[in-house]
Amino acid sequence: MATTTAPVGVATGTRTSFAAGVWSWITTVDHKRIGVLYGVTAFLFFLIGGLEALLIRIQLARPENTFVSPDFYNQLFTMHGTTMIFLAVMPLSASFFNFIIPLQIGARDVAFPRLNAFSYWVFLLGGIFLNLSFFLGGAPDTGWFGYSNLTSKQFSPGHGVDFWAIGLQVLGISSLAAAFNFIVTIINLRAPGMKLMRMPVFAWMTLVTAFLIILAFPVITVALVFLLFDRFVGTNFYVPASGADPVLWQHLFWLFGHPEVYILILPAMGIVSEVLPTFSRKPLFGYPVVVYSGIFIGFMGWGVWSHHMFSVGLGPIADSFFALTTMLIAIPTGVKIFNWIATMWGGRVELKTAMLFAVGFIAMFIMGGLSGVMHASPPADLQQTDTYFVVAHIHYVLFGGAIMGIFAGIYYWFPKITGRLLDERLGQIHFWLNIIALNVTFFPMHFVGLLGMPRRVYTYAPGLGFDTMNMISTVGVFAIVIATLVFIVNFLRSVRSGETTGSDPWGGATLEWAIPSPPPAYNFASIPTVHSVHPLWEADASDLIKDVNRVRGPIHMPPSSYWPAVAALGIALLMSGMIFGWWFGIPGLLIMLVGLYSWAFEPCH
Repeated sequence: MATTTAPVGVATGTRTSFAAGVWSWITTVDHKRIGVLYGVTAFLFFLIGGLEALLIRIQLARPENTFVSPDFYNQLFTMHGTTMIFLAVMPLSASFFNFIIPLQIGARDVAFPRLNAFSYWVFLLGGIFLNLSFFLGGAPDTGWFGYSNLTSKQFSPGHGVDFWAIGLQVLGISSLAAAFNFIVTIINLRAPGMKLMRMPVFAWMTLVTAFLIILAFPVITVALVFLLFDRFVGTNFYVPASGADPVLWQHLFWLFGHPEVYILILPAMGIVSEVLPTFSRKPLFGYPVVVYSGIFIGFMGWGVWSHHMFSVGLGPIADSFFALTTMLIAIPTGVKIFNWIATMWGGRVELKTAMLFAVGFIAMFIMGGLSGVMHASPPADLQQTDTYFVVAHIHYVLFGGAIMGIFAGIYYWFPKITGRLLDERLGQIHFWLNIIALNVTFFPMHFVGLLGMPRRVYTYAPGLGFDTMNMISTVGVFAIVIATLVFIVNFLRSVRSGETTGSDPWGGATLEWAIPSPPPAYNFASIPTVHSVHPLWEADASDLIKDVNRVRGPIHMPPSSYWPAVAALGIALLMSGMIFGWWFGIPGLLIMLVGLYSWAFEPCH
């Protein structure tokens, strides 16, 4: 193991400052750097997904528009959904997992640092592979959930669906590697005294999310393997002419897809559960109930998938069961909301930008949840399914929910990550523009959906009552663009010249605020001993802070390695060989084997 002995706050040894050069970023196994890589890369994909949404809304701004072609429009809405879910929201959450979780639980690193680096490089290459489809014959054009028979060779003869199916398999490898790593990290590397019911709520939601990933992604893997066999080998898993049932895809996809919704939203719930107590100056109300409700949401998420399939014709018994479970899962979500409100009640609430985004998350998620309860009723859902009412619902949940929660986390932890504060004035402009634009964009979609406008349509005829509402939604998207530009300006200015800050600018209660900002390579000079859920709000907090920043001997840290990146490159080339042929696949296999072998036998010192 690499050995580091350093004064408090000074990072030495093999893992130095953030400005150490490109090669040091390629070879890094530092969980903090990997968190930064995840965050920056995912935000770039978020901008790509946003550009796709902007083009979609320009096309729908007026009836019988010809801004983009029908085929390119189908590619846009397919890649928009795929990008936002798999390349933006999930990895943005993963960026916080990487940077914050070891700090919150009092660990010097994750359990498997090189596996952590491997997960990032696989994610990056998988995202690039997916987006290359735009330039290599056309992107997938079947919708982000790829219903059969649209994905068959008969209806999608090009390689767009192949890029989609293979790209999701590559991204699944990344997600599974990260999930196993964080489960082991949280279970095994907690500081002495940090029992499970003393962990921060964000650590709890990360743990639940990781278990959901390792249980849900094998389901979509099986579904995609069947699809690839149908396309490449000529099997008939989804071909009705050969006696198969395309509904099998729907069951497999949504058995993955509804736990995936909670994979996206639970991390944001964890972030909000950290932000609200800090800026209310009081402990989280009902901490055990918030934790148990998160676990219950993860468990119940496996029993609601067929509410996406009420229009399939499963029969009254199946419809009744899934209607009941869908209503039931609203209970733990409601419990969290009441606990968050009770946390603020009677507190000394300080409306910093992070707090505004947390409160905005609650408000927008309630709106998305209310329309979700409507979908729990099969008769109502039959009227709403495949209309813009569903588009409004999912965007209130994922943009108003997950993205708002992620922005709360960015404003909250930015000073810990960089040692500087984001500008509060620009931050508040960003918040108010964002929440107003969000509602201007998505609220009218409820009305056009109830009027009968189908989702995924290229254009529409005039005189159907859709014109005005669609124009309002398009104006709202441009406002979201402006809000995002304000954030980007704030971010870039603050990284370079933002106000410097100490270790704990907000008066936070959890361990990450006990060490310098940005943290040293080894995080904690001495591993702390924890006695409560909020150790920095206890009487002995000053002693704990002194203790964790006092070096008592050599500190062992894992050395940098480029073999995880090599192995990831090999996997990407091997999988792309399914499209481009053996001259990609065979070298990819060899590179992967060399990378994995060298990784396995690489010295740890």
